[in-house]
Amino acid sequence: MTGEHLTLPKQSVREYAHGLAYKLACEQLANIADIEQQCLKSGAQYLPSQKVIIIDHLNQSYRISFPDGEVSLTTGEEAVPMRDKILILHYFTRAKGTPLSNKMITYKELPDGINYYPTFFKRAIAPIVNYFGNEPHLLLDIAQILGGHKADYGDIAVTINAFSRVPITPVLWKGDAEFTPEGNIMFDSTISDYLPTEDITVLCETIAWKLVRLLKTGGDSLGKKKFDQS
Repeated sequence: MTGEHLTLPKQSVREYAHGLAYKLACEQLANIADIEQQCLKSGAQYLPSQKVIIIDHLNQSYRISFPDGEVSLTTGEEAVPMRDKILILHYFTRAKGTPLSNKMITYKELPDGINYYPTFFKRAIAPIVNYFGNEPHLLLDIAQILGGHKADYGDIAVTINAFSRVPITPVLWKGDAEFTPEGNIMFDSTISDYLPTEDITVLCETIAWKLVRLLKTGGDSLGKKKFDQS
């Protein structure tokens, strides 16, 4: 024994993993040779005089500094959560520019999706069903705050452009005396050209809980009409 004491890491495992993922994403960004071409592929805009990429995510506009990868809201009003930074960078660096096919698929049709579906259901679909299933019309009202619009699936469906080339479509079927409400989330078949399956899970979970929080607060944080559903 040397008498030295072991010290515990100051960061949690999750914080460490997020920090590492962000660092790797920044390195991928810095290695892009033609940044303007990548902006075309992702639907973003490059401002060469400022060395800044402008990209939309869930009805808000973000700045990505190039090449260091710092992500901030263009309004500068609040800090961007690390998980959102990683998603934004992953989308931008991975984007292949594939046109939308307008062919809808479910999570089970994604690479490895069928294996991870139980986790995806619990994290992304269940919150939407639990909070909106009995009054599905509220999903359309709340989703509009995130830029969503009505889609023709199920009893109620909305399409939310998570990114320019990544539409996400939550779908609800009303319950009755015999059956409980059901739900699903649908994607354009090209989504894997923009995000890996793991990121799609995180993105849909983020959207689901944003919708739930907006329902509970009546959308006050975005200055929208109040819904007394808390």
